[in-house]
Amino acid sequence: MQDAIREFVLAALTEMNYDVSEVTGDTDLGPAGLDLESLALADLAVQVEEEYGVKFDLDDMEGTALMTLDQFTADVANRLAAAGTPA
Repeated sequence: MQDAIREFVLAALTEMNYDVSEVTGDTDLGPAGLDLESLALADLAVQVEEEYGVKFDLDDMEGTALMTLDQFTADVANRLAAAGTPA
């Protein structure tokens, strides 16, 4: 499931005009990596919410900027599992 989430996130970032050609699971979403601004993080969160039915609040977004791609996709997968959403 995490691989499917990762593919979705990378596709969403590509549509948002981010270069993901050298992105790995260890790439930070925030300033140390992709450098997603708060508006871009919010846009990504909305797309993930719409695709997977999970919800993020404002406090979640602040933490997301400090996550790597793998940490973020694992977080989404954990939220799905906790909600009992089928994979």
